[in-house]
Formats: sequence, structure tokens, C-alpha cells
Amino acid sequence: MSKTSNFLISSRRCKLSIKRKHEISVISTDSIDTRDPNSVICDLCLRGNLEQALIQLNAMKKFRLSVEEETYILVIDLCERKRAEREGRQVYLLIKNSTAHLSIRLGNSLLSMFVRLGNLVEAWYVFGKMSERNIFSWNVLIGGYAKAGYFDEALNLYHRMLWAGLQPDVYTFPSILRTCGAVPDLVRGREVHVHVLRFGFQSDTDVNNSLITMYVKCGDVYSARIVFDKMPVKDTISWNAMISGYFENYKCLEGLNLFLEMLNRFIVPDLMTITSVISACELIGDEKLGKTIQGYATKHEYRKDVSIDNSLIQLYSSLGSWEQAEKIFTRITSKDVVSWTSMISGYENNQQPEKAVQVYKNMRKDNIAPDEITLASVISACASLKLLNTGIELHEFAEKTGLISYTIVANALIDLYSKCKLIDKGIEVFQQIPNKNVISWTSIILGLKVNSQSLEALTFFKKMIATITPNSITLISILSACGNIGALMAGKEVHGYALRTGLAFTGSKYLPNAILDMYTKCGKMDTSWNQFNSQYKDITSWNTLLTGYAKRGEGEKAIDLFNKMVKESVKPDGVTFISLLCACSRSGMVEKGLKYYNIMTQNYNIAPTLKHFACVVDLYGRNGKLKEAYSFIKKIDIEPDIAIWGALLEGCRIHMVVDLGELAAIRVFEMNEKDQKVGYFTLLCRFYSDIGKFDEVARLKKIMKEKGVTIDPGCSWVEVKGNIHAFLSDDQNYPQEKEIKGILNGFYEKMEEGDEGDDSKDEVLCGHSERLAIGFGLINTAPGMPIRVTKNLYMCEKCHDLVKFISKVVRREIGVRDVECFHVFKDGVCSCGDSGYKVKGSL
Repeated sequence: MSKTSNFLISSRRCKLSIKRKHEISVISTDSIDTRDPNSVICDLCLRGNLEQALIQLNAMKKFRLSVEEETYILVIDLCERKRAEREGRQVYLLIKNSTAHLSIRLGNSLLSMFVRLGNLVEAWYVFGKMSERNIFSWNVLIGGYAKAGYFDEALNLYHRMLWAGLQPDVYTFPSILRTCGAVPDLVRGREVHVHVLRFGFQSDTDVNNSLITMYVKCGDVYSARIVFDKMPVKDTISWNAMISGYFENYKCLEGLNLFLEMLNRFIVPDLMTITSVISACELIGDEKLGKTIQGYATKHEYRKDVSIDNSLIQLYSSLGSWEQAEKIFTRITSKDVVSWTSMISGYENNQQPEKAVQVYKNMRKDNIAPDEITLASVISACASLKLLNTGIELHEFAEKTGLISYTIVANALIDLYSKCKLIDKGIEVFQQIPNKNVISWTSIILGLKVNSQSLEALTFFKKMIATITPNSITLISILSACGNIGALMAGKEVHGYALRTGLAFTGSKYLPNAILDMYTKCGKMDTSWNQFNSQYKDITSWNTLLTGYAKRGEGEKAIDLFNKMVKESVKPDGVTFISLLCACSRSGMVEKGLKYYNIMTQNYNIAPTLKHFACVVDLYGRNGKLKEAYSFIKKIDIEPDIAIWGALLEGCRIHMVVDLGELAAIRVFEMNEKDQKVGYFTLLCRFYSDIGKFDEVARLKKIMKEKGVTIDPGCSWVEVKGNIHAFLSDDQNYPQEKEIKGILNGFYEKMEEGDEGDDSKDEVLCGHSERLAIGFGLINTAPGMPIRVTKNLYMCEKCHDLVKFISKVVRREIGVRDVECFHVFKDGVCSCGDSGYKVKGSL
């Protein structure tokens, strides 16, 4: 044993009571030590033998031998060093049973141990049992609360310490200032700064470093720089705090200038400095500067550190320089989890999910265990690719490894299941998240919306605002859900919430457009116009309003809006002309539509896409110019897609042009064999039904069944007194069933429809659910009040005729928005002009 160890043992022994020197202590059942038992424990602790020290301590208690305070302190210190929580609690129970109050030294040892072990409950109890406390006692507890994230408790303890008359020291201020920065609470941070000056610590480097960090975390870079400039002595931490503080507050130029000043003063940057500057290059998107920093790092000892390479991978991948990123990744000899994660997240964030999944597989082959960021990134990649089986495997791995407890992983799984149309599984994951954050709620709300469960999304949103504050993305998602089902009152409430909280003005730039879109989809074009005029208008704003007019078949209003747009020097894009062409098509304005198609290429140099070609075919076809439509298709210099042939087929169906329609139907069927989109099967069924070829309808239904293609059941939503009511086509148990059937039968008799048995061919394609919704609205709203219905399928011709008749009888405006058009029925006339329905007398 070394001389130093002998000296320590001797000094410890001298502190023990001489009276106990010759007492016999039992270490184990078969060994006896004649030395003082406290001295024996001292020896065991110095050797790190915690197990034997505890046996000895328990033996002393058993034989009622006196345990010196110093002995307890040594054992407690050993428990702290070994992170032995169970043994530490045993020692504490022995102390608790032997003394009513704790001395400063013993109490501080227990405090330090419990804080280190993260047991703040016991730490607080020890703190309360101490007969006296010194500054160390307060510092340990304040630091413990701050580290654990209990910032309010830490700040309150600091003020209690001041009230108790204790003066903070150099260890108090860094801890409490970090707390102020973490909240962040600039007011309290400034107050602590005053205390630093009052108690004379303004020259202490560690305290000043903490002040700089506090100010930059609170966003006050100016005050941080004042502290920095006044520091009599600056170390590398000071420079790093100020430089990274600039970067964190997006003042990259100032941060880079300070970095250059650091180099000019011959202050050697450390690893943190270099990684921070590389991150700044990523923020400002300066690849050239990044390469310069890379060259600097290569010439110095930093080149050997993997964290530099990891930062460079993130830099180059964020800038799309994949060759550089992959080159750096390949040359790393000892890749850590951050290296792999940087590549995976880089690929995933840059729309290369296939590569992200492949890199993850390679990572697992190298036996590198992923962390929560890795797993969340690769799950997001699987969501983009809709790789459900791989996603399920990752879910099982997350549960097995415990990574599912990280909210970021659970949120990624919700997104995966939502995109793979397994929203029930997504809800299951959501419900198991112990600490749901705003992203968790937003993910499930968005998932429900994209899975055609907008009503359920509204329910979740109401639960969310009772527990957590939504952000602008949440509001955008729920506004979209409101628009999907025509939930006008709910949408207005969300709009009001955005105004009250200020998110309508300070939130995402997309939020005003989401509000505009909601009002447009709900058919409130007057309110949409007011919203449009009150917000900042970008191209999306104009296009949203144009689309609204197009859906309503209001071609003249769409043209007036386009002219206003041009007058205000807003440059239209491809979407603008799609909306304009649709508006002209639905309004029978063929010549004007063709004029705008030509203007698009001639005046704005916008190359037409397949969507524009489909709009022109629809323009011709919907208005009976089928020969022109077919000639246009033959002139297209690229292969027509299914949407183009579908537009021709729809025109042939409307105008009962059988031969050309069957040609288009063959093309649609051939192209749909691959994608199997239910909308085109529906279109084919409608065409064959209208021309009387029910054997073809039966064949198509058989194919759909074999392919597993299912049509959603007809569902319609109606809003009454702020509440949304949903009606399914096959639902036989809905509210006020007798009353609704009674009022509808009255209309059927007046129309002389009689038996509806011949509606079977329409049932799959329409569902007639809007009839139930309209009946419910008529019963539960005041006479003369308009009724707004939204449905998920096409509105069949019989329902269209029925609602025209109802609007004339009850003298009400009835709006029905189906998947294709917004129908406004009034006095027996529909705003669509019966566009999209068979032209009478064609056969």
C-alpha cells in the first residue's frame, strides 16, 4: 500500500473514538477483527468494499455499538461514488432510526448522495431534518432540482436561501443562472445578475460564463456580449458560450466574426468551438465556409475526433452535398451511433427514405445499437415509403429495448400508422404515451384527418386544448378537418382561438391560408373574401379562393379574381390555371377556358402538365365537344395518363357518347390495373350503369372484390347548432329515424318516386346518405335557415333531383359539397347547372 493511503487510513483512525479501540466487531459469522469497528469500516470504505462495510455496519447496530458520524459519512460517500441507491437507502434508514436531527456534515453527505442518485424526495426530507444548513446544503439541493428540470422549485429555493440570510457563492450562481436560462426567465435572470454584482462576484470567470449562457438562452444576446466584453479573464468556455450564443439566436455573422477574433488573439479553439462553427455553416447554408473549417480541423488534432466528422455529415447532407457527406461517413473508422444517425436523418430529411432505411440496415449489421433519434428517423422513412412490415418490426424493437418510452419515437409511429391507413393502431400508440407533447396531439389529429375521420379529429382537438396548448401546425390540421366535413361553427371557434392566442398573427405563415381554405370549403365565400382581404396574400391565397369559385361553378367570379390578381402584379403559377380551367369548364365557358390555356404558355411561360391537359379535356368533354376533346388528346406530345382518359370518359358519360366512351373506358381500366384507385372504378361503374351495361358493372364489382378494392360507405355530415352529425348510407339506427323517414317519404310521394328499389346501381356510387343529413337538418333547424351538408362520395342524379325539389318546396338554400363539386340548391335550381349529370334526351 502507498504512503499516501497509509497516511489517509491513519488520519481517519485518529478521528475515531479511542474508547472503542479494543471492542470486538463481527465482520462475518466466521471472522473476528479486534480493531475498533469504526476503524474497520474506514478501511473497507477506502478499499471500495461497500458490501463488507454494510455487513460491518449492520453488525455494529445489532450489537448496539456506537457508530461514529465519520463512519456514516465514509459509507455514504462510497454509496454515492458507486451509485448504489439501494445500499444508500439502507444506510439512511440506520441513521434515521438513531438520530432525530442531522448535523451539517452528515446531512450534507446524505443530500449529496440522494441528489446524485436523483432521489429528490429523500433529499428534500433530509434537508428538512437538518438542524443546521450551510451554503453547501442549499447549493446541492438547488443544483439537484435544476438538473432534474424542476426549475420553479430551484428558483424558489434560491429565494428562500436569501431570506434565510445566506450569501450565495461561486457555486450557487452558475446553478441558478442555468435554471433561469432553461425556463427561460429573463426577468429573474436579470435579478440574479444584480445579486452577482451586489455580492461581488462580477470578476469570477465561471459566474460570468453562466451569465452569458443565461442571457443567450433568454434571447438577449446584447446583454450577453456586454458581460463577455467586461470579463477581466476569459477562458475557452467564455468564447464558446458567446459564439454558440450568437448561433443559437440566428446571428451567425456576429458569431463567425467573434470566432475570427478568437483566432486572431491566438486563443486555441476546442472541439466544441469547431463543431459549433460547423453547425453555423449549416444554418447559413455556406458550403464553402464549411469546407474551410473542415480544412482547419484537418490540420489540427480535431481531425481524429468523430464528433467533427458527424457535424460535417450533418452540414453537407443539409446542403444536399451527398458525395461529400458519404465520403466523410465512409472514411470514419469507428462510427458511433451519431455518425449513423446523421446519415439516416440526413437522407430522411432530404426525401431519400430508401437510402435512410438501407443505412439503418447496415448499421444493425455493424451491431450498433440505435438511439431514439435513429429509430424516429428510420420510422419516418418507413412512413414515407409506407413500409408497414418494416415499421411494425421497428415498433416491436422499440418496445423490446424501451425506446418506445421516448415521445419522439411514439410520435413517429403514429405518423407511420396514419400513412399506412392503420389509424386505430396509431391511436393505440398515442394512448400509451405517458407525456404527450404538442407533436403527439398534432400527429394523431392529422392522422385522423388524412384517414377520413375528421369528426374524430375534432373530438381529439377538444381534449387537447383542455390539457396542452396547440401550435400553428395543430390549428392548420384541425382547420383542414373542419373543412373536410363542413364543420363551419367548429372552424369559426378554431379561428377565434387563433385570434385570441395571437397565433393568427405570429404563428405559421400558412395559418391564414388554412383559415381561408376552411371557409371556402364550408361554402362561406363571403367570409372567405373578408379573410382574404384581411391577410397577407401569397399565391396560395389567390389559388385557394379561385378553387372555391371553381368548385361552385362560378366562372365569372373566378375570371374577375384572376384579373384582379394580374392587376396587383401577382404572378400566377400552374395551380392558378388548373383552378381557372376548372371554373370555366363547370360554367360552360369553353372559349374563355381555351384562351387562358393559351395565355398560360404564351404570357407566363408555364409549361402545361398532364393536369392541365386533363382540365382541357374536361373543358371540352363536359360541354359536349367530345370530338375536340379526343383530337386534343391525340395531339398531346406525351403519353396521356389515366386522369386525361378519365376526363374524356366522364364527358362521354354525361353526353351519352357510347363508342368513344367505351374506348376511354378501356384505357382507364388498363391504366387502373396497376394503381387500383377506387375513384376510377367508380367512374367506370357510373359510365356502364348510365349506358345500361349492368353486366359490365357486375364484372367491375367482381374485380374490385378480388383485388380487395373497397368503396367507402356513403357518409354525410351536417352541422346543427354547432354540433356535427354524421349519417352513413347503411346505418339503420340514427337519431330521429322515424321523423327523418317520415319527412323524406313525404317528398318522395310528392315527386311520385314511389319505390326506391331501382336505386341499387346508385347505392354503391352515392349511398344517398345526404338525404338523411338533409332530413335531420330540416327537422332540427328553424324554417328558412340554410342547410350545409358535406359528403364523401359523388352525389347521384336522383339525389340531385330530389334536393332540387326539396329546396323548392321548403324554400330553403341547401348546400351539398360532394367530392367533385359544391352544389347550392335554391328554388329548385342548382348552382352547378346540372353539370356532370346526364344530358336529358341524349338516348
